[in-house]
Amino acid sequence: MDDFLDLPTLIAIVVAVFVLFRLRSVLGTRTGNERPPIDRTRSAPVEKKNGEETVVPLRPRPAPAPDLDEERRARKLEAEIEQAAAGNESLAAGLRAVAEADPTFTPKFFLDGAKQAYEMIVTAFAEGDRQTLRNLLDKEVFEGFQRAIAEREAAGHRNDFTFVGLPRVEITEAEYDKRNVLVTVRFQAEVVSAIRDKDGNLVEGNADQVEIVADEWTFARNPKSRDPNWKVVATGRPD
Repeated sequence: MDDFLDLPTLIAIVVAVFVLFRLRSVLGTRTGNERPPIDRTRSAPVEKKNGEETVVPLRPRPAPAPDLDEERRARKLEAEIEQAAAGNESLAAGLRAVAEADPTFTPKFFLDGAKQAYEMIVTAFAEGDRQTLRNLLDKEVFEGFQRAIAEREAAGHRNDFTFVGLPRVEITEAEYDKRNVLVTVRFQAEVVSAIRDKDGNLVEGNADQVEIVADEWTFARNPKSRDPNWKVVATGRPD
Protein backbone atom coordinates (compact mmCIF):
# COMPACT_ATOMS: atom_id res chain seq x y z
CA MET A 1 0.00 0.00 0.00
CA ASP A 2 2.83 2.43 0.85
CA ASP A 3 4.43 1.56 -2.51
CA PHE A 4 1.16 2.36 -4.29
CA LEU A 5 0.85 5.83 -2.75
CA ASP A 6 4.40 6.87 -3.29
CA LEU A 7 5.14 10.51 -4.11
CA PRO A 8 5.56 10.18 -7.92
CA THR A 9 2.17 8.47 -8.23
CA LEU A 10 0.43 11.19 -6.20
CA ILE A 11 1.97 13.91 -8.38
CA ALA A 12 0.76 12.15 -11.57
CA ILE A 13 -2.81 11.91 -10.19
CA VAL A 14 -2.85 15.60 -9.29
CA VAL A 15 -1.61 16.61 -12.73
CA ALA A 16 -4.28 14.43 -14.46
CA VAL A 17 -7.10 15.94 -12.39
CA PHE A 18 -5.88 19.47 -13.12
CA VAL A 19 -5.75 18.81 -16.90
CA LEU A 20 -9.30 17.35 -16.96
CA PHE A 21 -10.61 20.35 -15.03
CA ARG A 22 -9.03 22.83 -17.52
CA LEU A 23 -10.40 20.96 -20.55
CA ARG A 24 -13.90 21.03 -19.04
CA SER A 25 -13.73 24.78 -18.45
CA VAL A 26 -12.55 25.43 -22.05
CA LEU A 27 -14.83 23.03 -23.97
CA GLY A 28 -17.85 23.27 -21.71
CA THR A 29 -20.65 20.76 -21.64
CA ARG A 30 -23.73 20.35 -23.91
CA THR A 31 -26.93 21.65 -22.30
CA GLY A 32 -29.33 21.21 -25.24
CA ASN A 33 -29.46 24.99 -25.94
CA GLU A 34 -26.43 25.25 -28.17
CA ARG A 35 -26.64 26.83 -31.65
CA PRO A 36 -26.74 24.31 -34.45
CA PRO A 37 -23.54 23.91 -36.48
CA ILE A 38 -23.17 26.19 -39.51
CA ASP A 39 -24.69 24.73 -42.68
CA ARG A 40 -21.89 25.27 -45.18
CA THR A 41 -24.05 24.10 -48.08
CA ARG A 42 -26.07 27.34 -48.06
CA SER A 43 -24.86 29.79 -50.65
CA ALA A 44 -26.69 32.90 -49.43
CA PRO A 45 -28.16 34.33 -46.25
CA VAL A 46 -31.92 34.38 -45.87
CA GLU A 47 -34.18 37.23 -44.84
CA LYS A 48 -37.89 37.17 -44.18
CA LYS A 49 -40.35 39.38 -46.00
CA ASN A 50 -44.01 39.15 -45.09
CA GLY A 51 -43.34 35.92 -43.29
CA GLU A 52 -41.71 34.28 -46.31
CA GLU A 53 -38.04 33.45 -46.66
CA THR A 54 -36.27 35.19 -49.52
CA VAL A 55 -32.76 34.42 -50.70
CA VAL A 56 -30.52 37.46 -50.64
CA PRO A 57 -27.59 37.14 -53.05
CA LEU A 58 -24.18 37.73 -51.62
CA ARG A 59 -23.28 39.95 -54.58
CA PRO A 60 -25.37 41.37 -57.44
CA ARG A 61 -25.72 39.03 -60.43
CA PRO A 62 -24.18 40.40 -63.60
CA ALA A 63 -26.64 41.66 -66.20
CA PRO A 64 -27.39 39.12 -68.96
CA ALA A 65 -24.81 39.32 -71.72
CA PRO A 66 -26.16 40.64 -75.02
CA ASP A 67 -26.59 38.23 -77.91
CA LEU A 68 -23.04 38.31 -79.22
CA ASP A 69 -23.98 36.38 -82.34
CA GLU A 70 -26.64 38.96 -83.19
CA GLU A 71 -24.21 41.81 -82.62
CA ARG A 72 -21.59 40.09 -84.74
CA ARG A 73 -24.09 39.61 -87.59
CA ALA A 74 -25.10 43.28 -87.38
CA ARG A 75 -21.48 44.43 -87.55
CA LYS A 76 -20.78 42.09 -90.45
CA LEU A 77 -23.84 43.32 -92.35
CA GLU A 78 -22.88 46.95 -91.85
CA ALA A 79 -19.32 46.24 -93.03
CA GLU A 80 -20.67 44.55 -96.19
CA ILE A 81 -23.04 47.47 -96.84
CA GLU A 82 -20.23 50.00 -96.50
CA GLN A 83 -18.02 47.97 -98.81
CA ALA A 84 -20.76 47.56 -101.43
CA ALA A 85 -21.77 51.22 -101.26
CA ALA A 86 -18.17 52.44 -101.58
CA GLY A 87 -18.99 55.84 -100.12
CA ASN A 88 -22.37 56.22 -101.86
CA GLU A 89 -24.61 57.19 -98.95
CA SER A 90 -27.80 56.89 -101.00
CA LEU A 91 -26.91 53.33 -101.98
CA ALA A 92 -25.94 52.48 -98.39
CA ALA A 93 -29.31 53.75 -97.13
CA GLY A 94 -31.09 51.68 -99.77
CA LEU A 95 -29.18 48.54 -98.81
CA ARG A 96 -30.04 49.07 -95.14
CA ALA A 97 -33.71 49.45 -96.07
CA VAL A 98 -33.58 46.21 -98.05
CA ALA A 99 -31.85 44.37 -95.19
CA GLU A 100 -34.39 45.68 -92.68
CA ALA A 101 -37.30 44.53 -94.83
CA ASP A 102 -35.66 41.20 -95.69
CA PRO A 103 -33.56 39.82 -92.77
CA THR A 104 -32.12 37.12 -95.06
CA PHE A 105 -30.42 39.74 -97.25
CA THR A 106 -26.71 40.50 -97.15
CA PRO A 107 -24.84 42.16 -100.05
CA LYS A 108 -22.23 39.42 -100.33
CA PHE A 109 -24.71 36.53 -100.29
CA PHE A 110 -26.96 38.35 -102.74
CA LEU A 111 -24.13 39.06 -105.20
CA ASP A 112 -23.03 35.42 -105.09
CA GLY A 113 -26.55 34.43 -106.11
CA ALA A 114 -26.77 37.18 -108.74
CA LYS A 115 -23.57 35.95 -110.40
CA GLN A 116 -24.93 32.42 -110.65
CA ALA A 117 -28.26 33.70 -111.97
CA TYR A 118 -26.54 35.83 -114.62
CA GLU A 119 -24.52 32.91 -115.95
CA MET A 120 -27.58 30.64 -116.00
CA ILE A 121 -29.72 33.23 -117.79
CA VAL A 122 -27.29 34.22 -120.55
CA THR A 123 -26.44 30.57 -121.16
CA ALA A 124 -30.11 29.56 -121.25
CA PHE A 125 -30.84 32.41 -123.66
CA ALA A 126 -28.07 31.29 -126.01
CA GLU A 127 -29.37 27.70 -125.90
CA GLY A 128 -33.02 28.65 -126.20
CA ASP A 129 -33.82 27.07 -122.82
CA ARG A 130 -37.18 28.69 -122.14
CA GLN A 131 -37.98 26.74 -118.96
CA THR A 132 -34.87 27.97 -117.13
CA LEU A 133 -35.59 31.52 -118.24
CA ARG A 134 -39.21 31.30 -117.07
CA ASN A 135 -38.03 30.29 -113.59
CA LEU A 136 -35.55 33.15 -113.27
CA LEU A 137 -37.25 36.04 -115.08
CA ASP A 138 -40.27 38.16 -114.35
CA LYS A 139 -43.13 37.59 -116.80
CA GLU A 140 -42.55 40.73 -118.89
CA VAL A 141 -38.78 40.19 -119.06
CA PHE A 142 -39.31 36.54 -120.01
CA GLU A 143 -41.58 37.56 -122.88
CA GLY A 144 -38.84 39.82 -124.26
CA PHE A 145 -36.27 37.01 -124.14
CA GLN A 146 -38.80 34.60 -125.62
CA ARG A 147 -39.41 36.90 -128.62
CA ALA A 148 -35.67 37.19 -129.29
CA ILE A 149 -35.27 33.40 -129.18
CA ALA A 150 -38.23 32.90 -131.49
CA GLU A 151 -36.82 35.40 -134.02
CA ARG A 152 -33.44 33.65 -133.95
CA GLU A 153 -35.03 30.25 -134.49
CA ALA A 154 -37.24 31.57 -137.28
CA ALA A 155 -34.15 32.85 -139.07
CA GLY A 156 -32.49 29.45 -138.72
CA HIS A 157 -29.67 30.85 -136.59
CA ARG A 158 -27.92 29.28 -133.64
CA ASN A 159 -25.65 30.78 -131.02
CA ASP A 160 -22.33 29.09 -130.24
CA PHE A 161 -21.84 30.53 -126.79
CA THR A 162 -19.26 30.13 -124.02
CA PHE A 163 -19.47 31.92 -120.69
CA VAL A 164 -15.94 32.85 -119.55
CA GLY A 165 -16.37 34.84 -116.34
CA LEU A 166 -17.42 37.96 -114.46
CA PRO A 167 -14.39 40.14 -113.78
CA ARG A 168 -16.54 42.86 -112.22
CA VAL A 169 -19.92 42.86 -110.49
CA GLU A 170 -21.32 45.68 -108.37
CA ILE A 171 -24.59 46.83 -106.84
CA THR A 172 -25.66 50.21 -108.21
CA GLU A 173 -29.11 50.74 -106.66
CA ALA A 174 -31.23 49.31 -103.85
CA GLU A 175 -34.64 50.15 -102.44
CA TYR A 176 -37.71 48.84 -100.66
CA ASP A 177 -40.91 50.14 -102.25
CA LYS A 178 -43.13 48.85 -99.41
CA ARG A 179 -44.03 45.80 -101.48
CA ASN A 180 -40.83 44.46 -103.03
CA VAL A 181 -37.14 44.79 -102.32
CA LEU A 182 -35.25 45.71 -105.49
CA VAL A 183 -31.50 45.55 -106.11
CA THR A 184 -29.86 46.61 -109.36
CA VAL A 185 -26.57 44.98 -110.34
CA ARG A 186 -24.08 45.96 -113.03
CA PHE A 187 -22.30 43.02 -114.63
CA GLN A 188 -19.13 43.12 -116.71
CA ALA A 189 -18.98 39.70 -118.36
CA GLU A 190 -16.50 37.93 -120.56
CA VAL A 191 -18.12 35.68 -123.17
CA VAL A 192 -17.45 34.07 -126.53
CA SER A 193 -20.45 34.35 -128.83
CA ALA A 194 -20.83 33.44 -132.48
CA ILE A 195 -24.18 33.55 -134.30
CA ARG A 196 -24.26 31.15 -137.25
CA ASP A 197 -26.83 30.48 -139.94
CA LYS A 198 -28.23 27.07 -140.79
CA ASP A 199 -25.20 26.39 -143.00
CA GLY A 200 -22.74 27.21 -140.21
CA ASN A 201 -21.66 30.52 -141.66
CA LEU A 202 -20.74 33.24 -139.16
CA VAL A 203 -23.43 35.93 -139.02
CA GLU A 204 -22.41 37.85 -135.94
CA GLY A 205 -19.75 37.70 -133.23
CA ASN A 206 -16.42 35.87 -133.13
CA ALA A 207 -15.87 32.26 -132.14
CA ASP A 208 -12.18 32.86 -131.39
CA GLN A 209 -12.30 36.06 -129.35
CA VAL A 210 -13.48 36.91 -125.83
CA GLU A 211 -15.98 39.75 -125.84
CA ILE A 212 -16.65 42.12 -122.94
CA VAL A 213 -20.38 42.59 -122.33
CA ALA A 214 -21.90 45.09 -119.87
CA ASP A 215 -25.39 44.56 -118.49
CA GLU A 216 -27.44 46.16 -115.72
CA TRP A 217 -30.21 44.02 -114.28
CA THR A 218 -32.71 44.65 -111.49
CA PHE A 219 -33.64 41.76 -109.19
CA ALA A 220 -36.75 41.79 -107.00
CA ARG A 221 -38.62 39.70 -104.47
CA ASN A 222 -41.44 40.14 -102.00
CA PRO A 223 -39.87 39.81 -98.52
CA LYS A 224 -43.19 38.55 -97.13
CA SER A 225 -43.31 35.71 -99.64
CA ARG A 226 -42.27 32.18 -98.69
CA ASP A 227 -40.45 31.95 -102.01
CA PRO A 228 -36.81 32.86 -101.26
CA ASN A 229 -35.90 33.32 -104.93
CA TRP A 230 -35.27 36.62 -106.66
CA LYS A 231 -36.39 37.29 -110.22
CA VAL A 232 -35.04 39.66 -112.83
CA VAL A 233 -37.63 42.39 -113.39
CA ALA A 234 -35.64 44.68 -115.68
CA THR A 235 -32.62 44.42 -118.01
CA GLY A 236 -30.62 47.03 -119.86
CA ARG A 237 -27.19 48.36 -120.70
CA PRO A 238 -25.46 50.84 -118.36
CA ASP A 239 -25.10 54.42 -119.56
